Amino acid sequence: MILLYIDEDSMRNALVRALRARELDVLTALDVGLTGRADEEHLEYATEQGRVLYSFNIKDFYHLHSVYMKEGKTHSGIILAQQQQYSIGEQMQRILRISAERTSVTMRNRVEFLSAW
Repeated sequence: MILLYIDEDSMRNALVRALRARELDVLTALDVGLTGRADEEHLEYATEQGRVLYSFNIKDFYHLHSVYMKEGKTHSGIILAQQQQYSIGEQMQRILRISAERTSVTMRNRVEFLSAW
């Protein structure tokens, strides 16, 4: 099972409640006072806390992943989804599938696309 950090682009109360109700450990940018911060800060926070970052911001976070890999930096994993493509229920089910199949170790430096799950 993974620990999840949801950035402000994708933090929907219904999704957070649904994941927590299924016993997934979830923190949001709002929970930790990081709303309005740069993408780099969100990824750094998630990495410091050993959490996989979940976002709709595909372009920027995939670019950050590439920069991290090029610079030899490590992150705790990223899950990316297209905004408005999935209902709350679909997002929850796919995130739970990833969490059931991946661990914090297997997510390290990995990008997963919600569409693949």
